[in-house]
Amino acid sequence: MTKEHEGAAPHKDYHDPPPAPLFDAGELGKWSFYRAIIAEFVATLLFLYITVLTVIGHKSQSDACGGVGILGIAWAFGGMIFILVYCTAGISGGHINPAVTFGLFLARKVSLIRAIAYMVAQCLGAICGCGLVKAFQKAYYNRYGGGANTLDSSYSKGTGLGAEIIGTFVLVYTVFSATDPKRNARDSHVPVLAPLPIGFAVFMVHLATIPITGTGINPARSFGAAVIYNNKMAWDDHWIFWVGPFIGAAVAAIYHQFVLRAQAAKALGSFRSSSNL
Repeated sequence: MTKEHEGAAPHKDYHDPPPAPLFDAGELGKWSFYRAIIAEFVATLLFLYITVLTVIGHKSQSDACGGVGILGIAWAFGGMIFILVYCTAGISGGHINPAVTFGLFLARKVSLIRAIAYMVAQCLGAICGCGLVKAFQKAYYNRYGGGANTLDSSYSKGTGLGAEIIGTFVLVYTVFSATDPKRNARDSHVPVLAPLPIGFAVFMVHLATIPITGTGINPARSFGAAVIYNNKMAWDDHWIFWVGPFIGAAVAAIYHQFVLRAQAAKALGSFRSSSNL
């Protein structure tokens, strides 16, 4: 067998898609763009409808052991994300979360126009999902807090912010890892199974942070519930549920793309090239 040429770049068994353009006005003329926006709107609407109903149903139980409990709520959130990501991944990418969209935008996976459109659709979908719950069960909705995220009085704002940052980091890091082209090339089942670890990450984060903030990690989810419930308590610390997830998403994007993948590989390649001179 012949030896490979020294200094030649190693063969890659995967293909990294090119970075999305920052501004892609051409998307505005494509039906696929609007179809993706509709998918994000409907998916977020269904997500909030099912999960908020679960939260209200749990709180309405007089017997502490009679409802689904915190474990059931966590399963509802994680399970719905698994289902909806599976259904919409091939259409819009299955973001269903402005923090996920923001992280993917920073990694140049989506354009600025698409990122903004997705975030607007997600927030509107969340509002409509919570609105449906209130329309069908107004008395229960108002009595049991409307599924709105609030910081527990026994925790400080810093603790709540930290919980949202770390929780969103876990989620967005999982999204990057589950959809990494390098991983897809080595396991053909990954594209099919990608929604599973994403949904499971949501489940695990809810188990850890429901007692602290009710678990936001999704600004659209927190915003939609706050708008429809429209109570001072829901707005007092609402900034936590935007700042925390966006910081967590940014850190996850930087860690995965620039530490684990892109910049580290480039630095190593540059080192090898200079050592062969």
